[in-house]
Amino acid sequence: MGSVSRRTALRIIGGNILLAILYVGLILLIMARHTTHRFDKLIELSATKYDVDPRLVWAVIWQESRFKPRSVGTKNEVGLMQIMETAGREWADAAGRPHFRREDLFDPATNIEAGTWYLARAIERWSACDDPIPFALAEYNAGRSNALRWYAASGPDGRRFIECITYPTTRKYIESILHNFRDE
Repeated sequence: MGSVSRRTALRIIGGNILLAILYVGLILLIMARHTTHRFDKLIELSATKYDVDPRLVWAVIWQESRFKPRSVGTKNEVGLMQIMETAGREWADAAGRPHFRREDLFDPATNIEAGTWYLARAIERWSACDDPIPFALAEYNAGRSNALRWYAASGPDGRRFIECITYPTTRKYIESILHNFRDE
């Protein structure tokens, strides 16, 4: 009878240890998704300025650079939000910053503001669609001409639009950002 009690006790202890490990893992997962980053205040400022959900800006930064401000992409896009120099110049002109240089985009505040401005402009362009965010993200990632081509095949339906994207990397990019933005 004593060995049965020990076996039962060991099962209970083993079960409790497993539950504790699962609980700690869940807490760590939740904390990882809601970690405070050193750029959160900059994200909040730019998101407020350009009326974009800060969670969307955060999701774009995560997808583009994993929060690495010195990142340089394969097409020479730079910084946290992977801004192309031409997009940076468009933002600088709109913001009245005449002495803009590509190197300015390595500054987190400048990069986040320029990227958020660009994203806000794209969201506004697609505001007549049922969900402008996938359209704006496609424009952000693959350019306006590609987004217009996919729109011509899909119309204003965001789900259909994603299905019509012919670049698998852009489709995955949008789906990943939407997951991080909407499923938190």
